Amino acid sequence: MITRRNALSGLVGLCLLSSPLQAESMLVLADRLYTKNGPVIESGAVLIQDGKIRQVGRQAEIRPPAGIQTLHAAVVTPGLIDARTVVGLAGYLNQPHDQDQLENSTAMQPQLRALDAFNARERLVDWVRSLGVTTLHTGHGPGALISGQTMLRKSYGAQVDDGLMQPLAMIVAQLGPGAFGAENRSPGTRSKQIAMLRQQLIRAQEYQQQWQVAEEGKAPARDLELEALVAVLDGSVPLLVTAYREQDMRSALRIADEFGIRIVLDGAAEAYLMLDAIKAAGVPVILHPTMARQFGELENASFTTAQQLHQAGIPFAFQSGYEAYVPKTRVVLWEAAIAAAYGLPFEAALAAITIDAAKILGIEQQVGSIGVGKDADLVLFSGDPFEYTTQVRQVIINGQLVSDEPH
Repeated sequence: MITRRNALSGLVGLCLLSSPLQAESMLVLADRLYTKNGPVIESGAVLIQDGKIRQVGRQAEIRPPAGIQTLHAAVVTPGLIDARTVVGLAGYLNQPHDQDQLENSTAMQPQLRALDAFNARERLVDWVRSLGVTTLHTGHGPGALISGQTMLRKSYGAQVDDGLMQPLAMIVAQLGPGAFGAENRSPGTRSKQIAMLRQQLIRAQEYQQQWQVAEEGKAPARDLELEALVAVLDGSVPLLVTAYREQDMRSALRIADEFGIRIVLDGAAEAYLMLDAIKAAGVPVILHPTMARQFGELENASFTTAQQLHQAGIPFAFQSGYEAYVPKTRVVLWEAAIAAAYGLPFEAALAAITIDAAKILGIEQQVGSIGVGKDADLVLFSGDPFEYTTQVRQVIINGQLVSDEPH
């Protein structure tokens, strides 16, 4: 049944999609305020003006302007960050027309841009936003040796440019059987994968050197594929390597060492077998969803891997990942909650979907915690965020109320 509330809620959603958000002045009151920028504040308050956080503290300490819009919740946290997803490229219908996360005509296509495939009106974007996800690290998915690029974007707006934070965040690669070529196409083995990847990085090095020494009129012809890899070689863009098995993660570390490039391990189901090596390499991990189905390359996945990464002092974040079935994505809030149930401390679990995710993605100065000058991205909960019966009551992005329907 379509109620007046549902109709109004739909109208609000259409207005949000029709234009970039207009910031408002707002006061958010919380029985418990998790800033991730310091200790928990009991009876906390956040003053928002012009899309930014202007004051944070105890309610008794903040004097807001008269008549300001005021919201109240049992618990308030920073906006949640999905550190690895394909939302917006993959759609909820799970039909060919809304599946742009993987182009498998050839093994390596680092030039494929996420923003060229992102559908800002995709309902999956709305869905994850309603559950507190305010920042998406989204783009091409696993399934090829190099499948394309990722981008960083807020989870609102009718156009891809609305809320766009970084058009190029990482280049996506995968090692292991998940990226073997179909129907006897190359690569068909692990050694072939590494040989192909090394050869392409060497080609990119030579291309980079040609441009560095080129005289006017003698520069090489532009090559979008190699240009993308030059960004990896010069350190401006990390290589996001999906690898679940220990042997594939060790291969990724060898590649990083050989070419002096920054990598981020994605998936990392068997990371607990090589904690010392990952820590020594200084490589962060975007861990597979805690509840990912444990078969195939994830057959040795563990519910306690997040706890072990935390104890080892290895930076990590949670992701929604990619599923081959509807609805295509998980929700990082629930994945963090399950990890907390298996030994990961509450504060660490919350950090893995807020400030720690922001640090891995290089956007911690903008989002990930509640601090003066940062984007006003907040989630208002009815209770403990990791409790199954708790609802996300409201979501704020850039100082604008973007979800006001409990989920």
